[in-house]
Amino acid sequence: MKNLLLKLFTAALVVTSVAAANVRAAELHVMTSGGFTAAYKVLGPRFASATGNTLDTALGPSMGKSPEAIPNRLDRGEPADAVIMVGYALDDLIRKGRIVPGSRVELADSRIGMVVREGTAKPDIGTVEALRQTLLHAKSIAYSDSASGVYIERELFKKLGIEEQVTSKAKMIPRIPVASVVANGAYEVGFQQVSELLPVKGATFVGKIPDSLQSVTRFAAGIPVGAQHPDQAKALLDFLASPGVQPEVRSTGLDSVDAH
Repeated sequence: MKNLLLKLFTAALVVTSVAAANVRAAELHVMTSGGFTAAYKVLGPRFASATGNTLDTALGPSMGKSPEAIPNRLDRGEPADAVIMVGYALDDLIRKGRIVPGSRVELADSRIGMVVREGTAKPDIGTVEALRQTLLHAKSIAYSDSASGVYIERELFKKLGIEEQVTSKAKMIPRIPVASVVANGAYEVGFQQVSELLPVKGATFVGKIPDSLQSVTRFAAGIPVGAQHPDQAKALLDFLASPGVQPEVRSTGLDSVDAH
Protein backbone atom coordinates (compact mmCIF):
# COMPACT_ATOMS: atom_id res chain seq x y z
CA MET A 1 0.00 0.00 0.00
CA LYS A 2 2.85 2.34 0.87
CA ASN A 3 4.55 1.77 -2.49
CA LEU A 4 1.28 2.34 -4.32
CA LEU A 5 0.65 5.62 -2.52
CA LEU A 6 4.22 6.75 -3.24
CA LYS A 7 3.84 5.96 -6.93
CA LEU A 8 0.54 7.82 -7.09
CA PHE A 9 2.03 10.82 -5.29
CA THR A 10 5.05 10.84 -7.57
CA ALA A 11 2.99 10.61 -10.73
CA ALA A 12 0.63 13.32 -9.57
CA LEU A 13 3.44 15.68 -8.65
CA VAL A 14 5.44 15.43 -11.83
CA VAL A 15 2.47 15.28 -14.18
CA THR A 16 0.87 18.29 -12.52
CA SER A 17 4.12 20.27 -12.66
CA VAL A 18 4.68 19.62 -16.33
CA ALA A 19 1.05 19.95 -17.35
CA ALA A 20 0.76 23.25 -15.57
CA ALA A 21 3.64 24.56 -17.61
CA ASN A 22 1.93 23.38 -20.80
CA VAL A 23 5.19 22.13 -22.27
CA ARG A 24 6.30 18.99 -24.06
CA ALA A 25 8.79 16.49 -22.69
CA ALA A 26 12.40 17.42 -23.31
CA GLU A 27 15.98 16.29 -22.81
CA LEU A 28 17.16 17.95 -19.63
CA HIS A 29 20.86 18.64 -19.10
CA VAL A 30 21.60 18.18 -15.40
CA MET A 31 24.86 18.81 -13.55
CA THR A 32 25.17 17.17 -10.15
CA SER A 33 27.92 17.02 -7.55
CA GLY A 34 28.91 13.95 -5.59
CA GLY A 35 26.91 14.31 -2.38
CA PHE A 36 23.47 14.10 -3.95
CA THR A 37 24.43 11.85 -6.87
CA ALA A 38 23.41 8.55 -5.27
CA ALA A 39 19.92 9.90 -4.54
CA TYR A 40 19.69 11.45 -8.00
CA LYS A 41 20.58 8.13 -9.64
CA VAL A 42 17.65 6.51 -7.84
CA LEU A 43 15.11 9.29 -8.35
CA GLY A 44 16.08 10.68 -11.76
CA PRO A 45 14.92 7.62 -13.73
CA ARG A 46 11.63 7.64 -11.84
CA PHE A 47 11.03 11.25 -12.83
CA ALA A 48 11.95 10.51 -16.44
CA SER A 49 9.60 7.54 -16.59
CA ALA A 50 6.68 9.51 -15.15
CA THR A 51 7.10 12.58 -17.36
CA GLY A 52 8.64 11.35 -20.61
CA ASN A 53 11.59 13.69 -20.14
CA THR A 54 15.09 12.30 -20.62
CA LEU A 55 18.04 13.25 -18.43
CA ASP A 56 21.52 13.93 -19.75
CA THR A 57 23.70 14.07 -16.65
CA ALA A 58 27.18 15.47 -16.08
CA LEU A 59 28.99 14.73 -12.81
CA GLY A 60 31.43 17.04 -11.08
CA PRO A 61 32.33 18.69 -7.77
CA SER A 62 30.66 21.88 -6.61
CA MET A 63 33.94 23.79 -6.54
CA GLY A 64 37.63 23.50 -7.24
CA LYS A 65 39.98 23.76 -10.20
CA SER A 66 39.20 20.49 -11.97
CA PRO A 67 37.59 20.78 -15.43
CA GLU A 68 34.69 18.67 -14.18
CA ALA A 69 33.70 21.17 -11.45
CA ILE A 70 30.23 22.54 -12.08
CA PRO A 71 31.24 26.24 -12.09
CA ASN A 72 33.97 25.45 -14.61
CA ARG A 73 31.55 23.51 -16.80
CA LEU A 74 29.21 26.49 -16.83
CA ASP A 75 32.09 28.84 -17.60
CA ARG A 76 32.90 26.74 -20.67
CA GLY A 77 29.34 27.10 -21.87
CA GLU A 78 28.26 23.51 -21.32
CA PRO A 79 24.45 23.31 -21.55
CA ALA A 80 22.58 22.96 -18.25
CA ASP A 81 18.91 23.09 -17.33
CA ALA A 82 19.50 22.30 -13.66
CA VAL A 83 22.47 22.14 -11.30
CA ILE A 84 22.61 20.20 -8.03
CA MET A 85 25.44 21.22 -5.73
CA VAL A 86 26.64 22.46 -2.36
CA GLY A 87 24.34 25.25 -1.23
CA TYR A 88 26.94 27.96 -0.61
CA ALA A 89 28.58 27.24 -3.97
CA LEU A 90 25.16 27.59 -5.60
CA ASP A 91 24.68 30.91 -3.80
CA ASP A 92 27.99 32.09 -5.26
CA LEU A 93 26.73 31.30 -8.77
CA ILE A 94 23.48 33.16 -8.02
CA ARG A 95 25.49 36.23 -6.96
CA LYS A 96 27.51 35.99 -10.17
CA GLY A 97 24.34 35.96 -12.26
CA ARG A 98 24.78 32.37 -13.46
CA ILE A 99 21.72 30.93 -11.70
CA VAL A 100 18.18 32.32 -11.86
CA PRO A 101 17.42 34.20 -8.62
CA GLY A 102 14.59 32.52 -6.74
CA SER A 103 15.10 29.14 -8.44
CA ARG A 104 17.01 27.63 -5.50
CA VAL A 105 15.42 24.47 -4.05
CA GLU A 106 16.63 22.88 -0.80
CA LEU A 107 17.35 19.16 -1.23
CA ALA A 108 19.19 17.51 1.66
CA ASP A 109 21.83 17.82 4.38
CA SER A 110 25.04 15.82 4.26
CA ARG A 111 27.39 14.88 7.10
CA ILE A 112 31.00 13.73 7.08
CA GLY A 113 31.98 10.12 7.68
CA MET A 114 35.05 7.91 7.57
CA VAL A 115 35.99 4.67 5.80
CA VAL A 116 38.76 2.09 6.05
CA ARG A 117 39.73 -0.65 3.63
CA GLU A 118 37.40 -3.63 3.64
CA GLY A 119 38.69 -6.39 5.89
CA THR A 120 40.58 -4.11 8.26
CA ALA A 121 39.50 -3.28 11.79
CA LYS A 122 37.19 -0.34 12.35
CA PRO A 123 38.91 2.28 14.51
CA ASP A 124 37.01 4.16 17.19
CA ILE A 125 35.90 7.65 16.12
CA GLY A 126 32.92 7.90 18.46
CA THR A 127 34.37 10.66 20.62
CA VAL A 128 36.57 13.67 19.97
CA GLU A 129 39.54 12.06 21.71
CA ALA A 130 39.02 8.74 19.92
CA LEU A 131 39.00 10.50 16.56
CA ARG A 132 42.13 12.45 17.49
CA GLN A 133 43.99 9.27 18.41
CA THR A 134 42.83 7.48 15.27
CA LEU A 135 44.15 10.26 13.07
CA LEU A 136 47.43 10.51 14.95
CA HIS A 137 48.05 6.79 14.53
CA ALA A 138 46.84 6.54 10.92
CA LYS A 139 49.66 6.07 8.40
CA SER A 140 47.84 8.13 5.77
CA ILE A 141 44.66 10.21 5.52
CA ALA A 142 42.62 11.08 2.43
CA TYR A 143 39.86 13.66 2.10
CA SER A 144 37.79 15.12 -0.71
CA ASP A 145 38.31 18.20 -2.86
CA SER A 146 34.79 19.42 -2.14
CA ALA A 147 33.08 20.98 0.88
CA SER A 148 33.87 18.24 3.41
CA GLY A 149 37.54 18.16 2.46
CA VAL A 150 37.90 21.90 2.65
CA TYR A 151 36.48 21.78 6.17
CA ILE A 152 38.80 18.94 7.21
CA GLU A 153 41.89 20.66 5.84
CA ARG A 154 41.14 24.14 7.15
CA GLU A 155 39.25 23.49 10.38
CA LEU A 156 38.97 19.92 11.66
CA PHE A 157 42.68 19.25 12.13
CA LYS A 158 43.04 22.59 13.91
CA LYS A 159 40.06 21.87 16.20
CA LEU A 160 41.66 18.56 17.14
CA GLY A 161 45.01 20.26 17.75
CA ILE A 162 46.86 17.90 15.41
CA GLU A 163 47.43 20.03 12.32
CA GLU A 164 51.22 19.91 12.52
CA GLN A 165 51.29 16.16 13.18
CA VAL A 166 49.03 15.08 10.30
CA THR A 167 49.61 17.61 7.52
CA SER A 168 52.43 15.63 5.93
CA LYS A 169 50.38 12.42 5.74
CA ALA A 170 47.02 13.92 4.77
CA LYS A 171 46.07 14.66 1.17
CA MET A 172 43.13 16.11 -0.74
CA ILE A 173 41.96 13.72 -3.46
CA PRO A 174 40.65 15.44 -6.61
CA ARG A 175 37.92 14.20 -8.92
CA ILE A 176 37.53 10.61 -7.72
CA PRO A 177 35.72 9.20 -4.64
CA VAL A 178 37.91 9.20 -1.56
CA ALA A 179 36.75 5.71 -0.62
CA SER A 180 38.26 4.37 -3.85
CA VAL A 181 41.82 5.25 -2.78
CA VAL A 182 41.16 3.65 0.60
CA ALA A 183 39.73 0.55 -1.06
CA ASN A 184 42.85 0.09 -3.19
CA GLY A 185 45.15 0.51 -0.20
CA ALA A 186 46.70 3.83 -1.19
CA TYR A 187 45.42 5.48 2.01
CA GLU A 188 44.58 4.01 5.39
CA VAL A 189 41.55 6.17 6.25
CA GLY A 190 39.35 8.45 4.18
CA PHE A 191 36.86 11.20 4.90
CA GLN A 192 34.03 12.46 2.73
CA GLN A 193 30.31 13.04 2.91
CA VAL A 194 28.57 9.81 3.90
CA SER A 195 26.50 9.64 0.72
CA GLU A 196 29.70 9.60 -1.33
CA LEU A 197 31.39 6.93 0.79
CA LEU A 198 28.64 4.32 0.90
CA PRO A 199 28.48 3.35 -2.81
CA VAL A 200 32.17 2.45 -3.10
CA LYS A 201 32.97 -1.27 -2.97
CA GLY A 202 36.07 -2.38 -1.15
CA ALA A 203 35.75 0.21 1.62
CA THR A 204 34.03 -0.21 4.98
CA PHE A 205 32.03 2.66 6.46
CA VAL A 206 33.19 3.32 10.01
CA GLY A 207 30.70 6.02 10.98
CA LYS A 208 30.11 9.75 11.13
CA ILE A 209 32.53 12.02 12.96
CA PRO A 210 31.27 13.29 16.37
CA ASP A 211 28.48 15.86 16.29
CA SER A 212 30.59 18.46 18.08
CA LEU A 213 33.06 18.37 15.17
CA GLN A 214 30.57 17.81 12.40
CA SER A 215 30.19 20.10 9.42
CA VAL A 216 26.78 19.82 7.79
CA THR A 217 26.68 20.55 4.09
CA ARG A 218 23.40 21.62 2.56
CA PHE A 219 22.74 20.41 -0.97
CA ALA A 220 20.50 22.57 -3.10
CA ALA A 221 19.61 22.99 -6.75
CA GLY A 222 18.90 25.80 -9.17
CA ILE A 223 18.20 26.64 -12.78
CA PRO A 224 20.98 28.32 -14.79
CA VAL A 225 20.32 31.55 -16.63
CA GLY A 226 19.71 30.61 -20.25
CA ALA A 227 18.41 27.11 -19.50
CA GLN A 228 16.57 25.71 -22.52
CA HIS A 229 13.91 23.89 -20.50
CA PRO A 230 13.35 25.81 -17.25
CA ASP A 231 9.78 24.58 -16.67
CA GLN A 232 10.70 20.91 -16.91
CA ALA A 233 13.78 21.59 -14.79
CA LYS A 234 11.63 23.14 -12.07
CA ALA A 235 9.39 20.07 -12.12
CA LEU A 236 12.48 17.87 -11.63
CA LEU A 237 13.81 19.92 -8.73
CA ASP A 238 10.41 20.07 -7.01
CA PHE A 239 10.20 16.29 -7.33
CA LEU A 240 13.67 15.72 -5.84
CA ALA A 241 12.72 17.88 -2.84
CA SER A 242 9.23 16.43 -2.35
CA PRO A 243 8.20 14.66 0.90
CA GLY A 244 7.32 11.46 -0.91
CA VAL A 245 10.89 10.70 -1.95
CA GLN A 246 12.61 11.39 1.37
CA PRO A 247 12.94 7.70 2.33
CA GLU A 248 15.04 7.16 -0.80
CA VAL A 249 17.09 10.30 -0.09
CA ARG A 250 17.85 9.15 3.46
CA SER A 251 18.74 5.63 2.31
CA THR A 252 21.75 7.06 0.46
CA GLY A 253 23.28 8.54 3.63
CA LEU A 254 21.75 12.00 3.41
CA ASP A 255 19.45 13.67 5.93
CA SER A 256 16.18 15.34 5.04
CA VAL A 257 16.27 19.12 5.27
CA ASP A 258 13.60 19.18 7.97
CA ALA A 259 15.30 16.44 10.03
CA HIS A 260 16.68 17.37 13.43
